[in-house]
Amino acid sequence: VTVRDALNQALDEELERDERVFLLGEEVAQYDGAYKISRGLWKKYGDKRVIDTPISEMGFAGIAVGAAMAGLRPVCEFMTFNFSMQAIDQVINSAAKTCYMSAGSIPVPVVFRGPNGAAAGVGAQHSQCFAAWYGHCPGLKVVSPWSSEDAKGLLKAAIRDDNPVVMLESELLYSVPFEMSEQAQSKEFVVPIGKAKIEKPGTHVTLVAHSRPVGHCMEAAAVLSKEGVECEVINLRTIRPMDIETVEASVAKTNHLVTVEGGWPQFGVGAEICARIMEGPAFNYLDAPAVRVTGADVPMPYAKILEDNSLPQVKDIVFAVKKTLNI
Repeated sequence: VTVRDALNQALDEELERDERVFLLGEEVAQYDGAYKISRGLWKKYGDKRVIDTPISEMGFAGIAVGAAMAGLRPVCEFMTFNFSMQAIDQVINSAAKTCYMSAGSIPVPVVFRGPNGAAAGVGAQHSQCFAAWYGHCPGLKVVSPWSSEDAKGLLKAAIRDDNPVVMLESELLYSVPFEMSEQAQSKEFVVPIGKAKIEKPGTHVTLVAHSRPVGHCMEAAAVLSKEGVECEVINLRTIRPMDIETVEASVAKTNHLVTVEGGWPQFGVGAEICARIMEGPAFNYLDAPAVRVTGADVPMPYAKILEDNSLPQVKDIVFAVKKTLNI
Protein backbone atom coordinates (compact mmCIF):
# COMPACT_ATOMS: atom_id res chain seq x y z
CA VAL A 1 0.00 0.00 0.00
CA THR A 2 1.43 3.40 -0.93
CA VAL A 3 1.73 6.17 1.66
CA ARG A 4 -0.77 8.17 -0.44
CA ASP A 5 -3.38 5.40 -0.19
CA ALA A 6 -2.72 4.90 3.51
CA LEU A 7 -3.39 8.60 4.18
CA ASN A 8 -6.51 8.49 1.99
CA GLN A 9 -7.74 5.45 3.92
CA ALA A 10 -7.19 7.22 7.24
CA LEU A 11 -9.09 10.35 6.14
CA ASP A 12 -11.95 8.28 4.71
CA GLU A 13 -12.29 6.20 7.90
CA GLU A 14 -12.19 9.20 10.22
CA LEU A 15 -14.66 11.27 8.14
CA GLU A 16 -17.00 8.28 8.29
CA ARG A 17 -16.44 7.61 12.00
CA ASP A 18 -16.99 11.15 13.31
CA GLU A 19 -19.17 13.73 11.60
CA ARG A 20 -17.27 16.57 13.31
CA VAL A 21 -14.24 15.78 11.16
CA PHE A 22 -13.88 17.82 7.98
CA LEU A 23 -11.11 18.56 5.51
CA LEU A 24 -10.11 21.96 4.12
CA GLY A 25 -7.28 23.37 2.03
CA GLU A 26 -6.27 24.33 -1.49
CA GLU A 27 -7.45 21.90 -4.20
CA VAL A 28 -8.56 19.24 -1.67
CA ALA A 29 -12.11 18.80 -3.00
CA GLN A 30 -12.88 18.95 -6.72
CA TYR A 31 -9.29 18.33 -7.81
CA ASP A 32 -8.90 15.38 -5.37
CA GLY A 33 -5.97 17.10 -3.64
CA ALA A 34 -2.76 18.53 -5.09
CA TYR A 35 -1.11 15.16 -4.35
CA LYS A 36 -4.36 13.12 -4.66
CA ILE A 37 -4.38 12.37 -0.92
CA SER A 38 -8.09 13.26 -0.69
CA ARG A 39 -9.04 11.36 -3.86
CA GLY A 40 -12.74 10.49 -3.95
CA LEU A 41 -13.59 12.12 -0.63
CA TRP A 42 -15.41 15.17 -2.02
CA LYS A 43 -17.61 12.93 -4.19
CA LYS A 44 -18.36 10.73 -1.18
CA TYR A 45 -18.85 13.35 1.56
CA GLY A 46 -19.78 16.54 -0.31
CA ASP A 47 -19.10 20.26 0.05
CA LYS A 48 -19.77 20.45 3.77
CA ARG A 49 -17.04 17.98 4.74
CA VAL A 50 -14.38 18.54 2.08
CA ILE A 51 -13.83 22.21 1.39
CA ASP A 52 -11.76 23.96 -1.28
CA THR A 53 -10.28 27.21 0.06
CA PRO A 54 -8.83 30.30 -1.58
CA ILE A 55 -5.02 30.53 -1.70
CA SER A 56 -4.79 32.19 1.68
CA GLU A 57 -3.04 30.07 4.30
CA MET A 58 -3.53 32.57 7.09
CA GLY A 59 -7.25 32.64 6.29
CA PHE A 60 -8.02 28.94 6.11
CA ALA A 61 -5.66 27.97 8.94
CA GLY A 62 -7.54 30.56 11.03
CA ILE A 63 -10.89 29.06 9.97
CA ALA A 64 -9.61 25.62 10.99
CA VAL A 65 -8.45 26.84 14.42
CA GLY A 66 -11.75 28.65 15.04
CA ALA A 67 -13.75 25.60 13.97
CA ALA A 68 -11.70 23.44 16.36
CA MET A 69 -12.36 25.87 19.24
CA ALA A 70 -16.06 25.64 18.43
CA GLY A 71 -16.03 21.85 18.72
CA LEU A 72 -15.34 20.55 15.21
CA ARG A 73 -12.27 18.50 14.27
CA PRO A 74 -10.75 20.07 11.15
CA VAL A 75 -7.94 18.60 9.09
CA CYS A 76 -6.17 21.52 7.43
CA GLU A 77 -3.97 20.65 4.46
CA PHE A 78 -1.07 22.90 3.49
CA MET A 79 0.00 22.34 -0.10
CA THR A 80 3.49 22.26 1.39
CA PHE A 81 4.62 23.20 4.88
CA ASN A 82 6.72 25.99 3.42
CA PHE A 83 3.39 27.81 2.94
CA SER A 84 2.50 27.24 6.60
CA MET A 85 4.87 30.13 7.33
CA GLN A 86 2.08 32.37 6.03
CA ALA A 87 -0.08 30.96 8.82
CA ILE A 88 2.47 30.30 11.55
CA ASP A 89 0.79 32.85 13.83
CA GLN A 90 -2.43 30.81 13.64
CA VAL A 91 -0.60 27.53 14.26
CA ILE A 92 1.48 28.75 17.21
CA ASN A 93 -0.41 31.63 18.82
CA SER A 94 -4.00 30.64 18.05
CA ALA A 95 -3.79 26.83 18.13
CA ALA A 96 -0.84 25.75 20.28
CA LYS A 97 -1.20 28.17 23.19
CA THR A 98 -4.97 28.39 23.66
CA CYS A 99 -5.53 25.23 25.71
CA TYR A 100 -2.86 26.34 28.20
CA MET A 101 -3.96 30.00 28.28
CA SER A 102 -7.59 28.96 28.89
CA ALA A 103 -6.50 26.67 31.76
CA GLY A 104 -7.58 23.67 29.73
CA SER A 105 -11.13 24.85 29.06
CA ILE A 106 -10.69 25.40 25.30
CA PRO A 107 -9.14 22.40 23.53
CA VAL A 108 -8.13 22.96 19.90
CA PRO A 109 -8.39 19.56 18.13
CA VAL A 110 -7.02 20.61 14.74
CA VAL A 111 -4.64 18.70 12.45
CA PHE A 112 -2.30 20.58 10.12
CA ARG A 113 -0.92 18.20 7.50
CA GLY A 114 0.96 18.29 4.22
CA PRO A 115 4.35 17.60 2.67
CA ASN A 116 7.43 18.85 4.54
CA GLY A 117 11.12 18.94 3.71
CA ALA A 118 12.79 18.46 0.36
CA ALA A 119 10.89 17.32 -2.71
CA ALA A 120 12.72 17.17 -6.04
CA GLY A 121 13.92 20.27 -7.83
CA VAL A 122 11.61 22.81 -6.23
CA GLY A 123 14.29 25.22 -5.03
CA ALA A 124 15.11 26.80 -1.70
CA GLN A 125 11.69 28.20 -0.78
CA HIS A 126 9.91 24.86 -1.13
CA SER A 127 12.46 22.48 0.34
CA GLN A 128 12.94 23.16 4.03
CA CYS A 129 12.11 20.91 6.93
CA PHE A 130 9.86 22.28 9.68
CA ALA A 131 10.34 19.50 12.25
CA ALA A 132 12.63 21.66 14.39
CA TRP A 133 10.43 24.76 13.95
CA TYR A 134 7.24 23.16 15.18
CA GLY A 135 8.96 20.71 17.51
CA HIS A 136 10.22 23.76 19.40
CA CYS A 137 6.74 24.90 20.48
CA PRO A 138 4.97 23.71 23.63
CA GLY A 139 1.27 23.02 23.05
CA LEU A 140 1.74 21.34 19.69
CA LYS A 141 2.20 17.68 18.97
CA VAL A 142 4.39 17.02 15.94
CA VAL A 143 4.47 13.72 14.05
CA SER A 144 6.57 12.67 11.06
CA PRO A 145 5.67 9.34 9.40
CA TRP A 146 7.90 7.17 7.24
CA SER A 147 5.98 4.04 6.21
CA SER A 148 2.36 3.59 5.14
CA GLU A 149 1.59 2.12 8.55
CA ASP A 150 3.05 5.23 10.26
CA ALA A 151 1.11 7.51 7.93
CA LYS A 152 -2.26 5.86 8.48
CA GLY A 153 -1.86 5.23 12.21
CA LEU A 154 -0.47 8.66 13.05
CA LEU A 155 -3.05 10.57 10.99
CA LYS A 156 -5.89 8.70 12.72
CA ALA A 157 -4.30 9.32 16.13
CA ALA A 158 -3.82 13.01 15.24
CA ILE A 159 -7.47 13.45 14.21
CA ARG A 160 -8.67 11.81 17.44
CA ASP A 161 -6.26 13.80 19.64
CA ASP A 162 -7.68 16.82 21.48
CA ASN A 163 -4.50 18.84 20.91
CA PRO A 164 -3.34 20.62 17.76
CA VAL A 165 -1.17 18.19 15.80
CA VAL A 166 1.25 19.08 13.02
CA MET A 167 1.76 16.14 10.66
CA LEU A 168 4.87 16.46 8.52
CA GLU A 169 4.66 14.13 5.52
CA SER A 170 7.17 13.63 2.72
CA GLU A 171 6.15 14.31 -0.86
CA LEU A 172 8.81 11.89 -2.09
CA LEU A 173 7.28 9.04 -0.08
CA TYR A 174 3.67 9.45 -1.31
CA SER A 175 4.10 6.98 -4.18
CA VAL A 176 6.31 4.52 -2.27
CA PRO A 177 4.59 1.21 -1.45
CA PHE A 178 5.08 -0.45 1.96
CA GLU A 179 3.84 -3.75 3.34
CA MET A 180 0.83 -3.20 5.60
CA SER A 181 -0.27 -5.83 8.08
CA GLU A 182 -3.90 -6.99 8.34
CA GLN A 183 -4.06 -5.18 11.67
CA ALA A 184 -2.89 -1.90 10.11
CA GLN A 185 -5.60 -2.19 7.44
CA SER A 186 -8.34 -2.35 10.07
CA LYS A 187 -10.51 0.66 10.90
CA GLU A 188 -9.46 0.77 14.54
CA PHE A 189 -5.72 0.86 13.87
CA VAL A 190 -3.91 3.85 15.41
CA VAL A 191 -0.23 4.50 16.11
CA PRO A 192 0.17 6.13 19.53
CA ILE A 193 1.66 9.63 19.35
CA GLY A 194 4.91 9.93 21.30
CA LYS A 195 6.18 6.39 20.74
CA ALA A 196 9.14 5.55 18.49
CA LYS A 197 9.47 2.24 16.64
CA ILE A 198 12.54 0.03 16.33
CA GLU A 199 12.51 -0.79 12.60
CA LYS A 200 15.57 -3.06 12.81
CA PRO A 201 17.26 -4.39 15.95
CA GLY A 202 21.07 -4.28 16.12
CA THR A 203 23.96 -4.31 18.57
CA HIS A 204 26.78 -2.06 17.34
CA VAL A 205 25.31 1.39 16.72
CA THR A 206 21.97 3.19 17.11
CA LEU A 207 20.62 5.11 14.07
CA VAL A 208 17.77 7.52 14.85
CA ALA A 209 15.78 9.19 12.07
CA HIS A 210 12.32 10.40 11.10
CA SER A 211 10.43 10.61 7.81
CA ARG A 212 12.26 9.73 4.60
CA PRO A 213 15.78 9.35 6.13
CA VAL A 214 14.50 6.26 8.00
CA GLY A 215 14.58 4.52 4.60
CA HIS A 216 18.15 5.70 4.04
CA CYS A 217 19.08 4.32 7.47
CA MET A 218 17.57 0.94 6.57
CA GLU A 219 19.61 0.90 3.34
CA ALA A 220 22.79 1.93 5.17
CA ALA A 221 22.13 -0.77 7.78
CA ALA A 222 21.85 -3.38 5.01
CA VAL A 223 25.18 -2.23 3.50
CA LEU A 224 26.92 -2.22 6.89
CA SER A 225 25.47 -5.61 7.81
CA LYS A 226 27.51 -7.15 4.96
CA GLU A 227 30.61 -5.73 6.64
CA GLY A 228 29.66 -7.22 10.00
CA VAL A 229 28.22 -4.04 11.56
CA GLU A 230 24.71 -4.46 12.98
CA CYS A 231 22.81 -1.15 13.21
CA GLU A 232 19.71 -0.66 15.32
CA VAL A 233 17.39 1.63 13.34
CA ILE A 234 14.88 3.73 15.29
CA ASN A 235 12.01 5.45 13.47
CA LEU A 236 11.08 8.38 15.75
CA ARG A 237 7.55 8.76 14.32
CA THR A 238 6.90 11.64 16.76
CA ILE A 239 9.07 14.76 17.06
CA ARG A 240 7.12 16.20 19.97
CA PRO A 241 6.68 14.73 22.55
CA MET A 242 9.92 12.89 21.74
CA ASP A 243 10.31 9.27 22.81
CA ILE A 244 13.81 9.62 24.24
CA GLU A 245 13.40 6.48 26.41
CA THR A 246 13.53 4.19 23.36
CA VAL A 247 16.71 5.92 22.18
CA GLU A 248 18.27 5.71 25.66
CA ALA A 249 17.54 1.99 25.94
CA SER A 250 19.09 1.43 22.52
CA VAL A 251 22.21 3.48 23.28
CA ALA A 252 22.65 1.53 26.54
CA LYS A 253 22.82 -1.59 24.34
CA THR A 254 24.88 -0.35 21.37
CA ASN A 255 27.06 2.33 23.04
CA HIS A 256 27.06 4.43 19.86
CA LEU A 257 24.63 7.00 18.41
CA VAL A 258 24.15 8.49 14.95
CA THR A 259 21.18 10.78 14.23
CA VAL A 260 19.94 11.35 10.67
CA GLU A 261 17.61 14.07 9.38
CA GLY A 262 16.94 16.01 6.19
CA GLY A 263 16.74 19.38 7.94
CA TRP A 264 19.44 21.92 8.75
CA PRO A 265 22.00 21.11 11.47
CA GLN A 266 21.70 24.11 13.77
CA PHE A 267 19.11 23.60 16.59
CA GLY A 268 17.80 20.57 14.68
CA VAL A 269 16.11 17.34 15.74
CA GLY A 270 19.49 15.58 15.92
CA ALA A 271 20.86 18.36 18.11
CA GLU A 272 17.96 17.87 20.53
CA ILE A 273 18.45 14.09 20.66
CA CYS A 274 22.19 14.51 21.34
CA ALA A 275 21.49 17.01 24.14
CA ARG A 276 18.85 14.80 25.75
CA ILE A 277 21.18 11.78 25.62
CA MET A 278 24.00 13.82 27.14
CA GLU A 279 21.79 15.08 29.99
CA GLY A 280 20.28 11.66 30.72
CA PRO A 281 21.38 8.28 32.05
CA ALA A 282 22.42 6.97 28.61
CA PHE A 283 25.41 9.34 28.40
CA ASN A 284 27.57 7.03 30.52
CA TYR A 285 26.99 4.20 28.05
CA LEU A 286 28.38 6.09 25.03
CA ASP A 287 31.81 4.85 23.87
CA ALA A 288 32.19 7.64 21.30
CA PRO A 289 30.69 11.08 20.67
CA ALA A 290 27.23 11.05 19.07
CA VAL A 291 27.35 12.03 15.40
CA ARG A 292 24.73 14.02 13.45
CA VAL A 293 24.03 13.46 9.76
CA THR A 294 21.92 16.36 8.48
CA GLY A 295 21.05 18.43 5.44
CA ALA A 296 23.70 20.95 4.39
CA ASP A 297 23.61 24.32 6.17
CA VAL A 298 22.55 26.18 3.02
CA PRO A 299 19.28 27.17 1.34
CA MET A 300 18.44 24.22 -0.91
CA PRO A 301 20.09 24.54 -4.35
CA TYR A 302 17.98 23.97 -7.45
CA ALA A 303 20.45 21.94 -9.56
CA LYS A 304 19.90 18.21 -9.09
CA ILE A 305 23.52 17.28 -8.39
CA LEU A 306 23.80 20.06 -5.79
CA GLU A 307 20.45 19.10 -4.27
CA ASP A 308 21.62 15.48 -3.88
CA ASN A 309 24.77 16.67 -2.18
CA SER A 310 22.76 18.87 0.18
CA LEU A 311 20.70 15.97 1.56
CA PRO A 312 21.92 13.01 3.61
CA GLN A 313 22.60 10.02 1.37
CA VAL A 314 23.21 6.38 2.30
CA LYS A 315 26.96 6.85 1.84
CA ASP A 316 26.95 9.71 4.38
CA ILE A 317 25.27 7.49 6.98
CA VAL A 318 27.71 4.64 6.32
CA PHE A 319 30.60 7.09 6.67
CA ALA A 320 29.23 8.49 9.95
CA VAL A 321 28.75 4.98 11.40
CA LYS A 322 32.31 4.00 10.49
CA LYS A 323 33.59 7.23 12.00
CA THR A 324 31.80 6.71 15.31
CA LEU A 325 32.85 3.03 15.43
CA ASN A 326 36.39 4.03 14.40
CA ILE A 327 36.63 1.50 11.52
